[in-house]
Amino acid sequence: MKYIKLPTLLILFLFQTNTFFAQHSIIPIPVSYTVTDASFTFQNELYLSGNINDDQATTHINQLREFLATKGIALIDKKSKKNCIKISLNKKADVTLGNEGYSLEVIEDNIVLSANKAAGIFNGVQTLKQLFPEKKTDTISISGCSITDYPRFKWRGLMLDVSRHFFTVDEVKAYLDQMSAYKFNVFHWHLTDDQGWRIEIKSLPKLTEIGAWRVERYGRFGENRENPKPDEKATYGGFYTQEQIKDIVNYAAARNITIVPEIDIPGHSMAALAAYPDLSVKKEPKFVAPGIKFSEWYGGGKFKMLIENTLNPTDEKVYEFVDKVFTEVAALFPGEYIHMGGDEAYHGYWEENKEVQKFMKKNKIKDTHELQSYFVKRVEKIISSKGKKIIGWDEILEGGLAKGAAVMSWRGMKGGVEASKMEHEVVMSPTTYAYLDYTQGDRSVETNIYASLSLEKAYSFEPIPEEANAEYIIGGQANLWTEEIPNLPFAFYMTYPRAFAISESLWSPKDKKDLDNFITRTMHHFSRFDNAKLNISKAVYDPIVSVANDGNKLICELKNSIPNSEIYYTINNTYPVQFGEKYTGSFEIPKGNLSLRTRTFVNGEPIGRELLIHREDLVKRAGK
Repeated sequence: MKYIKLPTLLILFLFQTNTFFAQHSIIPIPVSYTVTDASFTFQNELYLSGNINDDQATTHINQLREFLATKGIALIDKKSKKNCIKISLNKKADVTLGNEGYSLEVIEDNIVLSANKAAGIFNGVQTLKQLFPEKKTDTISISGCSITDYPRFKWRGLMLDVSRHFFTVDEVKAYLDQMSAYKFNVFHWHLTDDQGWRIEIKSLPKLTEIGAWRVERYGRFGENRENPKPDEKATYGGFYTQEQIKDIVNYAAARNITIVPEIDIPGHSMAALAAYPDLSVKKEPKFVAPGIKFSEWYGGGKFKMLIENTLNPTDEKVYEFVDKVFTEVAALFPGEYIHMGGDEAYHGYWEENKEVQKFMKKNKIKDTHELQSYFVKRVEKIISSKGKKIIGWDEILEGGLAKGAAVMSWRGMKGGVEASKMEHEVVMSPTTYAYLDYTQGDRSVETNIYASLSLEKAYSFEPIPEEANAEYIIGGQANLWTEEIPNLPFAFYMTYPRAFAISESLWSPKDKKDLDNFITRTMHHFSRFDNAKLNISKAVYDPIVSVANDGNKLICELKNSIPNSEIYYTINNTYPVQFGEKYTGSFEIPKGNLSLRTRTFVNGEPIGRELLIHREDLVKRAGK
């Protein structure tokens, strides 16, 4: 087996002038890939052979029919042995392929796709679609190849937070379309939080009558947003009816995606408490948070909630509430797991309350960590009674892990390692590699939040640490929290291309990963997104600026991951930057009222954005 790695300048030429390179830009990279001398050219009449006695596989074949129509390829009903796409399910299972793998062969007269299961047909179709040139041409040809492919992990997830900002049914479907194209198969749907309750629970109508709506505020979340004013109407938000939920679940299933719903409890419950304040310790009236600052963070995971947003784990009415919620949630989502959150639950109001302390003493619960564990274990029993498995953020480990619970490890991988050694299933989702709301380029041109995650860093994600029990690491996931993401185009911008990197870490063999090769393939997919008029970040083109103090000198280094690129810069307030200095090594930023101006070039042409950073900002960066 061989994988052709072309010289970068030739690749850039082929991007513009040839359809050939589409053959070599598959994301995630297949397990094995053999290039042949054959070439399949789509004629005016193409026969698609796919008479399979499997409804799901038939759905995927029809999706291919729809795709071919967008390329102007007409299909005929008359059987033909030539100019034919043959799709079949293996009569005898190929154990190598498993449930989601496939074999794809492109020869001169035919394209042959086979798999054990319908999911494999779907994944093979996604690869076949990537072999097509992104632009419509009079003649479409695909270079010959033989591909055998299957996933490394069974859980390949993306999470979308629809509480902080609401996304419509059509927008959620569009998000599902893109993730399925890159072989993600789990959609973690963060449906509830302090800023909105997004799922209809018919037995608890106030959750959507009150909890789904907040007062309108603009700009960034935080202290500049004001609390609701007296009698101010809550007009921003929305929710999904149960019929809409069913529609989205079916839409996802047709794209080989299982939806894992999250109802985040006992913390992050301010929207629920706005509807039912008696479920809290203090039982005070609440409002749905409009993005205001209502917590203080001290570092090291320590924090204080300024407004109570946590359910009362000692109140039986809370468990009646939880039972009603998960009874309806379980009926809507056919998947194996329900996510109960469990993260960032503030214990201060529990510690201050005499009734809570009395309950703890009576039940021999030594501290509030054990109290939260008590809550999680009771929730686990409720969820398992509905025929589902519970999964939660790694805080559910604290005070003792509920039997049968799976852990989603987000505060690094330590929690996931611990759970795996306890023989609990683990999904790795560490902030350092998989939080897609983090700033992905230089903060002079990006929305700046408290942490950064470059494409290169995301690509280095390895879901199985050496110290873990690998048998229980079932996969990984990237998460898109939406405090700073108000619409779908920006959601795509923040998700891609970093989701490409996560997909490759979860699908492809570890030894197939190569950053330079991945960057080259990613550049091709930039063109695909551009032609589809979809937003995607190209921050990887931009120079990476590093500054440090060396005595009294401020020293700057520039780099990026684009092969055969050059970086130019000025530090004397002159422009355009291509007439400045070519970067060859670290240099001093002199004192004065000046800015660093820098940009990446390939073959003399600028790519990416020009960065303009004043010296004062560079000094601040060096001080960190």
